[in-house]
Amino acid sequence: MRFNMVMPEPDRAENGRRHRAMLDMVRYADAHGFSGVSLEEHHGAANGWSSSPLILAGLIFGASTKLQVTLSALLVPLHDPLRIAEDIAALDLASGGRLVVIAGLGYRPEEYAAHGKDWASRGALMDEAITVMRQAWTGEPFEYRGATVQVTPAPQSAPHPILMLGGTSKIAARRAARFGLPFFAAAQVPGLAEYYNEQCTANGTGGFFMAASAETAMVHVAEDPDKAWAELGHHFLHEAQVYAGWQTPDIQSAVHSTATTVDELRAEGTYQILTPEQCVQRCKTLGPFDALTLHPMCGGMPIDEAWSSIRLVAEAVLPEFA
Repeated sequence: MRFNMVMPEPDRAENGRRHRAMLDMVRYADAHGFSGVSLEEHHGAANGWSSSPLILAGLIFGASTKLQVTLSALLVPLHDPLRIAEDIAALDLASGGRLVVIAGLGYRPEEYAAHGKDWASRGALMDEAITVMRQAWTGEPFEYRGATVQVTPAPQSAPHPILMLGGTSKIAARRAARFGLPFFAAAQVPGLAEYYNEQCTANGTGGFFMAASAETAMVHVAEDPDKAWAELGHHFLHEAQVYAGWQTPDIQSAVHSTATTVDELRAEGTYQILTPEQCVQRCKTLGPFDALTLHPMCGGMPIDEAWSSIRLVAEAVLPEFA
């Protein structure tokens, strides 16, 4: 499941209800065979698009015993590296190693300005943060900005929690290879996997390459997709258009949309409303490293509709794969 807590017309009391409903959904998903939750990080969005994924991850771990949480992505250069090293270590310990972090640079200069960070220095900030976090997770003292520092307690996962670098550029692939870290591409980019592997060989490092599926889609499950599109399509369109408004021509994403109407969005296939039977068939076509991503509260989706989608998956889809 993916949660980003978007709400087009923010209301404090309703936002509180939606956050608590998200945790109830997590408890239900944990008990009914779902595999994980995907979170993300953005700042300053009028619709409240998830700005605190580490906190949400902690809440999800507290409400579950099995679900993996993937931060896709954590905008590492916006944070103090020692602080997030401590936070990630605590989440790794409390969850028993269920946290996956995909480190991203981000693509919105206004987010850097809001956090007092230099947009032009984002690459250097990422390099410093990755270096510091990996040193911090050893649990041993090290030198950082003229002082001897130490992060305790060390994480449970050895040598450290799962950390990947995200991006779709050769620069990002080179950075991942240089650090010997796995690389996650947010879209299918021809030649990028080969380039990453070449860079790993050149640097004498090891890693692996993953990419968003070419068939990536945000899914809602309903008995009557036509009716659901007519009633709920504007929620999907809101999210798609906000996200598209953040993209520059050099950014590639598997969920980028150019739709201006609900009908155009439906035709694109980036957002899909499937019957349980269609959902089962889609799952049968997935590769071993693909996932079906349910987006239950997409674009401010009513809580009752989100629950309906989740329950249909639990009752009519997952039993087919038991």
